[in-house]
Amino acid sequence: MVHAQQADILIKNGRVIDGTGNSWVYGDIAIRNGKIVQTGRLSHWQANRIIDASGLVVAPGFIDVHTHLEGEEKKVPEATNFIYDGVTTAVTGNCGSSNTNLGRYFAMLDSLKLSINVASLIGHNDVRKAVLGNANRDPNEAEMHQMEEIVEQAMKDGAVGFSTGLIYIPGTYSKTEEVVRLAKVAAKYNGVYASHIRDEGDSVVQAIEEALHIGREAKMPVEISHFKLSGQQNWGRSRETIPLIIRARKEGLDVTIDQYPYTASSTSLSTLLPDWVLADGHDSIRARLARPAVRKEVIDYMLARLKKRKLSHFSYPVVATFKPDTSYNGKSIEAVNLMKGKKHKASEEAETVVEMMEQGDASMVFHGMSEGDVKAIMQYPYDMFASDASIRVFNQGNPHPRGYGTNARVLSKYVREEKVLSLEEAIRRMTSLPAQKFQLKDRGLLREGFAADIVIFDEKEVQDHATYDKPHQYATGFRYVIVNGQLTVDDGKHNGTRAGIVLKKQ
Repeated sequence: MVHAQQADILIKNGRVIDGTGNSWVYGDIAIRNGKIVQTGRLSHWQANRIIDASGLVVAPGFIDVHTHLEGEEKKVPEATNFIYDGVTTAVTGNCGSSNTNLGRYFAMLDSLKLSINVASLIGHNDVRKAVLGNANRDPNEAEMHQMEEIVEQAMKDGAVGFSTGLIYIPGTYSKTEEVVRLAKVAAKYNGVYASHIRDEGDSVVQAIEEALHIGREAKMPVEISHFKLSGQQNWGRSRETIPLIIRARKEGLDVTIDQYPYTASSTSLSTLLPDWVLADGHDSIRARLARPAVRKEVIDYMLARLKKRKLSHFSYPVVATFKPDTSYNGKSIEAVNLMKGKKHKASEEAETVVEMMEQGDASMVFHGMSEGDVKAIMQYPYDMFASDASIRVFNQGNPHPRGYGTNARVLSKYVREEKVLSLEEAIRRMTSLPAQKFQLKDRGLLREGFAADIVIFDEKEVQDHATYDKPHQYATGFRYVIVNGQLTVDDGKHNGTRAGIVLKKQ
């Protein structure tokens, strides 16, 4: 006689997709003390809670490798926008932006408790800022040493790698050699080099080559963030950029990429201006822009870039959040300019951008990519899906919809409707591939002994609802989400459970 074994949660009759990329199988999963204790056909198990997953897909919890959590954790510790999109683990500290004292940050997260697990990179921009501020110059040897010490301490505290945002102030002022030296510190601790490369438009090939060079010099794995082609003049150039990654992998460099499945990006308004204007903080920016010659040079620069995009108006940048005047939120620069009663001319629109910068930057959504490139990048097997988003405060601002719908959009639009990927392959990219890349050793697979991070969803119903006009809409179709063995979404509703932990590099 077989004695029944006891589980905390028993998932029965699901179509199990284990994260490897292999085909689904019917099976059951027993969870006890936060771990998967057995998989297969489990007829001799009992549980406190039995979930009948008949007709549903059971998969590992999704790992979002490119997030920007810093700042909203305390406002929404339930991380509802992520949880409702099937995310159980987020990697933050991307694009060179992170907490510089990760020991303190991790302690805060441990005491706060989020609904998702968190790993973090150490960000170059904030490391540089801590030592040089926003100065447009090279560090001296003493300053370089200070930066190396901050990176070293962060890696000792459990960072999973080192990130750069070489399009942002002050990272854009750094030379390649500075980045290599700091990357080498992270490499000593087996960290990943994750980069928002120096340019995603006209000079994208050179920018990719720089990231690959840094990886080779530092002898470390590379992750190129939100891989894309920006600007209408660059549409179709994924034909050039993807082969660069393929070649580097053939040569032995562990390089992977990530993307969000949308044709618009999101970043700050300041990226429209030349870098040199943005040095040394807001007062310095305002002082420069107050000089007529500088103002004219900045406007001419913006108009030249607009012409390169083959556009006659600033219709592609749309305001997500402008704190000095929230009536701008959701409107393009072209529309804001008309709203201010100005002439319908690109030069006046550029002046509007300058005026907004004088009042203090804005968060923007930029429409500038092609669907063809998005799909071509998506078909590359070492590409992961990532939201590039923060924890969203519901109904605050007009942010990019990717913060609510990234995974659901892949599963609905690109898997179910357009068949760009198989379901098993999409799930591999959301689970085992990111876990392997960021060395999250017991995540990303439905395997005995692994942490019980699990999503259960209806592949016919899973759907993103967030749009550019109405971004604050949760994804649907994820019936159950389990984090560290704790049921967090129960029959489609977040139950308030906050079982996430900090995942530190071992």
